[in-house]
Amino acid sequence: MASTVSFTVDSPQGLRTVEVSYERTGAGAPLVLLHGIGHHRQAWDPVLRILAAERDVIAVDLPGFGASPALPHGLAHDLRTMVPVLGSFFEALGVVRPHVAGNSLGGLLALELGREGLARSVTALSPAGFWTPSERRYAFGVLRAMRGAALAMPVPLIERLSRSSPGRAALTSTIYARPGRRSPAAVVSETVALREATGFRQTLEAGSGVTFADDVPGVPVSIAWGSKDRLLPRRQGVRAGRAIPRARLVRLPGCGHVPMNDDPAAVARVVLDTSR
Repeated sequence: MASTVSFTVDSPQGLRTVEVSYERTGAGAPLVLLHGIGHHRQAWDPVLRILAAERDVIAVDLPGFGASPALPHGLAHDLRTMVPVLGSFFEALGVVRPHVAGNSLGGLLALELGREGLARSVTALSPAGFWTPSERRYAFGVLRAMRGAALAMPVPLIERLSRSSPGRAALTSTIYARPGRRSPAAVVSETVALREATGFRQTLEAGSGVTFADDVPGVPVSIAWGSKDRLLPRRQGVRAGRAIPRARLVRLPGCGHVPMNDDPAAVARVVLDTSR
């Protein structure tokens, strides 16, 4: 069951109230899960049961995505704002320095949280920020095209496509290496989430100048990359290893950009190993 928490954060215009939707399950050390741009917390559903057997798992809808409204006026959807917002979210839940795992945008946020001392460990799955300018332009072009297609398709068409393996591939093969494994209901839900993401444009614009080039000292870090990532090629993982030399680099064979659905057991193993 999803829950909602509200809390206040500072802005140049004064205090603003932020509302975040999340799902919390399991027992053990707290583990926060962060999804990528245009997605929602359900991206983690394939690994949730495995992780919850050992962790107090908190799957988040980032502001402007899923069931969480966009940040209020005066707060930008950028790293400078999002990291303290997530820190305030942790405080609102009474969680101190949780383990954090993130995918794509969520992976970049997880690394930033680790660098700011707000995370106990970091697992980053195909994190954003290790691209060249041309790779960033390509990724942003693909994301805009995916968003445009989701906006253009009526929901009945999305539902019809989701009922067949070729249809699910047409909707999601950019992010999944094995789109046929995704359930029709999940494909419909995430495609609708992409079209209704109120923070999509602002988040993408804020990422146009973002690169991650600094170390994350004093925190266990694992960086995992799918061998079939079509959005952020796995060579970016080599750059991530240079930037964070103590990080554990993990190859996820046969996985795409969102690997949780392609190989739940492998992804869960990486997350749990990092957070032990």
